Formats: sequence, C-alpha cells, structure tokens
Amino acid sequence: MEEKRHTSLHYEKELQEIKNGLIYQGALTEKAIQQAMSSLSERNSDIAQKVIRDDDEIDKLDTELEERCIKILALRQPTAIDLRFITTAIKITGHLERIGDMAVNIAERVLQLNEETQLKPYIDLPRMTDLVGGMIRDSLDSFIRGDLEIAEKVRRTEQIVDDLNEQIFRELLTYMMEDSRSINRSLMIMQISKNMERIADHAKGIADMVTYMVTGENVRHQACPMNE
Repeated sequence: MEEKRHTSLHYEKELQEIKNGLIYQGALTEKAIQQAMSSLSERNSDIAQKVIRDDDEIDKLDTELEERCIKILALRQPTAIDLRFITTAIKITGHLERIGDMAVNIAERVLQLNEETQLKPYIDLPRMTDLVGGMIRDSLDSFIRGDLEIAEKVRRTEQIVDDLNEQIFRELLTYMMEDSRSINRSLMIMQISKNMERIADHAKGIADMVTYMVTGENVRHQACPMNE
C-alpha cells in the first residue's frame, strides 16, 4: 500500500525549510574543505584560520536543524514516510557537522605544514578534495530527490577515495624511510588524507540514510559494489 503524505501547506513549508537548511549546511562544509585545501596548495594560512573560525556557523546550523526536526516530531505526528524523512534529516545534519570538524582538523594540520618547507607536490590530495566535495553534493541531492542511483554513486566513489588514501600512505611511508627529516611533514599529510577519507565515510553515511529513507532498508554495513 502506498504511504500517505501530509496535506498541510504549512507542514510542507516546514519540511522544505529543513531541506534548504541541509543544502546550505552542505554547501558550507564543502566550501570549508575546498578552502582548507586551497590554504595548503597556496601556502596561505589566513585561509586555514578562516576555516577554523567559520566552523561555528556549521555547528549552529546543526543545532538549529535538529531542534526544528524534533519540534516537528513532537507537534506534527508525522506519517511513516515523513517520519523517515525527519529522522534521516537529523542524522544527516550530524554527519555534516562532523564533516565540518574534519575540515577544521585539516586546516589545523595545514597551519603546521605551511610553517615547513613543502615536502612534495600535492597531486592526490586535490583530487581527493574534488571527489569528497562531489560526494557531499551528490549525497544531499540524493536526499532531496529520494534518488537511489545517486546514493549508489556516492557509495562507489567512497572506494576511490579509500584507494587514494592508501596510495598516499604508501608514498609517504617511502619518504619517511628514505629521509627521517621528512617524518613530521609526512605524518601531517597522512592526517590530512585520513581526514579526507573520513569525510568520504560521512558522505557515504548520508547516502546510506537516503536508502533507508526511501526503502526502509538499512545498508550501512553492506559491502559496496566495486566499479565495473
């Protein structure tokens, strides 16, 4: 039997405001990641400092969106499909808040690296940045549209980011073995790469929640299909 939705225009507006808030929060987190990486590639520590300062806005949005969702749950008695939407929105804003924290972690490492001589050209990290930015956009797009194909694309991309993180780790391990003076810088770059990998995990978590919202199926612990 097809699940019935609400008919209240005011209720619909409330749900749309939650969608808009998540899109805005997602845009802020993606911007923070891009700025943190720009700070590294341009060796501009002012940009990294801005990322750290601006994280307060992402945290504030997380609190506001969660409170809105809880208010709707308390006052509107949502139907099953809207209940899944609202509970999914609460989890998504939490994922985005943690992505913001990862961007801050990256910015903090960048501030340290910018004080040192650059160890190597940054090639794979910018690629990871583009990939995770796309994952954030796609995961939120899949949520707004209820599109399982986009959600599956996010899950596949997560494996690519994992592979890049492993590649960066192996490369930096070689640097450290060849020259002990590179150890500190190598470890900081590893931390940046690991944070990127964790951001991809959170974006995948959003995609997994979309699958739950649309189908009621929990896929968080299922293996992701490999790219053909």
